[in-house]
This record gives sequence, structure tokens and C-alpha cells, in this order.
Amino acid sequence: MVRITRTFGAVALLLVVNTATAHTPSQPPHQLYNEGDLKLENGEVIKDFSISYVTHGTLNAKKSNAILMVTAISGNHHRIDFMIGPGKALDPEKYFIIATDAISNGFTTSPSNSTAQPRMSFPKFTIRDMVESQFRLLKEKFGIEHVVAVVGPSMGGMQVLQWGVSHPDMMDSLVAMVPLAKTPAWTVAVLETTRKAIMLDPAWNGGNYTAIPEKGVRLWRDIPNLLSARTPDMYQAQFKNGMEVLPWTAQQEDAVMKAFDANDWIYQTWAYEKHDLGTTPGFNGDTAKALGSIKAKTLVLTGTKDLLNPEFEPQSTASLIRDVRVMTISPGTVTGHASAGGGFPADVEFLNREVGTFLDAVTDHGKKLN
Repeated sequence: MVRITRTFGAVALLLVVNTATAHTPSQPPHQLYNEGDLKLENGEVIKDFSISYVTHGTLNAKKSNAILMVTAISGNHHRIDFMIGPGKALDPEKYFIIATDAISNGFTTSPSNSTAQPRMSFPKFTIRDMVESQFRLLKEKFGIEHVVAVVGPSMGGMQVLQWGVSHPDMMDSLVAMVPLAKTPAWTVAVLETTRKAIMLDPAWNGGNYTAIPEKGVRLWRDIPNLLSARTPDMYQAQFKNGMEVLPWTAQQEDAVMKAFDANDWIYQTWAYEKHDLGTTPGFNGDTAKALGSIKAKTLVLTGTKDLLNPEFEPQSTASLIRDVRVMTISPGTVTGHASAGGGFPADVEFLNREVGTFLDAVTDHGKKLN
């Protein structure tokens, strides 16, 4: 029997756009760190680059309690707020959590906010470039040489694994939720379809739109958020009458009209689809060798019937990591890619419990932080 809690009206899917931009007085302040020109691995630079982030908790005197959070595609530093807080997996009473924004998510320097390289003049970048921007933040801004963990979902999970390959001695552990080590053809096809939905709308105008390309964005919303981030089982549980899905879909499309930038999405999909740990310098395209170089204790979490990052991909990935634990998020539920999105109570409870337990083991219940 498939268990899916019926809280769909407020479900926050993993591929959600930046709707959580407003900060309440109780939330930590949004911050920017300017890194100057960010040199990319293709030799180009993002000019006047600033990385966006928020922090939770206090960095201890030894700087030994830091956790880096990296975000999903089109997500922001709120992406795993459901795991941050007292008593949760990422407890600010124990840890200093740095929640970052990825290149081209609309907060960190992006096609939508760059004055030097706006819109389609923005240079293409990679997942590794995201990681290096975060590395500079840790080293230059905070003077942090080592972190307890790097944690992230989806494209964040891809950054997590890249951290383990690019900087294998810089962390004790990795928590990669619904990740990929090398983007497979299926995922590339999904991402290409989302780009076509936007770029074939005449209002996109080669990226020089004066208003949101509404027809394209509505179709975009349907492809990743309402199809590949969900599962048929979820729709069966939510809609007893199949036709009820149509007005609901229209409501979901309406919700993103003011919060989404088409070019930001396009650029992040280019980075997402080209990702391969094996192309990290020194590995000559050998993805298995790159995975075998990871030294950190690793937790890989998969979603049943994931239709964006198919679950057999991270399961295969994990078999090549030396010190790894693989878990299915909320066994018995079928929430797919959205299992790491924070929208379902069973998934939220599972992630907080299991990630918290994993981090407790990594830190010997906090003794290693002192």
C-alpha cells in the first residue's frame, strides 16, 4: 500500500522556483560576499561575482562546527529549511550552517542580475564552478579550512559529490540527496525539453524578453515541477477524479509567474546536463575513479520512482564510493524526486531523523566538534 500524506495544496516540490525570497524578522539576514572576477574552468570569467548566502548558528572558536548547504536547481538558501532548526538534522545549536545560493539562481550573480554580463551574454559555467565559488566563500570570508558536512538535494547533491572529489580532505562527511555523479541521457532529455518550452515561445526573444514569456514558462512549470518531480502514484492519491488535475495545474503555473527568470533556469540546466565527476581535472573522464577518490563518510539518499534523477543512478554511484551508506527516503512512499523537497511529512521526518543520526555518528555526538 502506497502511503502519501494528502498535503498537496502546500507541497514544496524540489524543483521549486525562488518564491521564498522574503525574510521574516526571525530569519537570518541575507548576505552577499563579493569575490571579484570568478574564473571559470572554461577560461572565461563571471565579472564582479558575488555569492549569496545566509548563516544559522554560531561558528565556534576552533571553526570546527561548520556545515555547508548547497541548493537544488532554481532553488535558494531556503531549499532545505525543513532540516534546519533546533532539534532538526542541521541544528544551529550544534552547527554553524552556511546555506548558499548557486550561480544563476537569481540571488548569487546570475544572467538576471548581472550588470556586466546580463542575460545571454553571461558565460556558461559548470557544477564545479559552483563548488569553487563556495570554496572561496568558506576560505576567504570565514577562514574555514574544514567542514563537518556538505549537504544538498538534487543539483545540490551533485555539488555535494563534486565537493568530495574536488576537495576530498576538506570535509568529514557528505549528504547527497537524490544526486547524480554523471547526468544520464534521460535527465538531459527532460532538461532540453524544459529549455525548448521557454525558448520556442516568441516572447523569449532570444533571451531579450521585456516581460516574462508566459506561454513558455507555463509549459516549463508543467514539465519539471508537475511531471518529473512527481510520480503517477502521487497524482492517483491526490486526484480521485483525473480531470481535477487541470485547474490545479493552472494554479501551480500562476504561482510562478512573478518569481521565475527564464534565462537563469536555462543557464543552470546547461550546467546540470553536462555534469560528470569524471571530467574533474586528474581523472581523464573516469567517473568511477573520481567516485573512488572520495574520502568522506557519505550518505546517499534516493527517491522511489524518481523521474528526474532516476534512483538507479545514485544507487550505482554509491557502489563506487568507499565509505558510503545508501538509503531510500521514506520506504513505502512513492514521492520520487520530491522526496527531498520538504513537502511531505513522512519524508521530512525521515530526512531529519536519518541525517541527524548520520551526523551524530560522524561527530561522535558532538564530541569531535570541541
